[in-house]
Amino acid sequence: MDRFTRNYSIILGIIVIGILAVALYEDPLVSDLNDLLEQDAEISAYPYTFRVLRAKNGIATMSTPRSVEFPVQRALGILFPHLANRAQDDPDLMRAQDELARVQKHAQALITQSPEITRVNWALDKDWLRQHGVPVGLEN
Repeated sequence: MDRFTRNYSIILGIIVIGILAVALYEDPLVSDLNDLLEQDAEISAYPYTFRVLRAKNGIATMSTPRSVEFPVQRALGILFPHLANRAQDDPDLMRAQDELARVQKHAQALITQSPEITRVNWALDKDWLRQHGVPVGLEN
């Protein structure tokens, strides 16, 4: 191998390693908070995996399967297929909605117990929606 090719390969390898390091890096605080969520029996037993996406300036941004962008009835239909296409006032759907709210509040309370976190913002989990066949941007 000539000198140019060797140097080019080394530089290219360093760039690839740098890109991978940036892409795979997770803030240690975020990692610790996600570990805390995984260790909680109630949260880990729920069919949706609540995750901390990022933490900055005392604010943790967490994923959620529902928001004003995506109705809770549709999210519950994905989480619990037997509830899909039920009426909004269906008792089983209403119980599932209350359970989702309770587990989500529990996850929020667990995260805000951390001294580094004072508030939680919720972000619709668009990756989760895509994985379940919901075309993001067209869900309304």
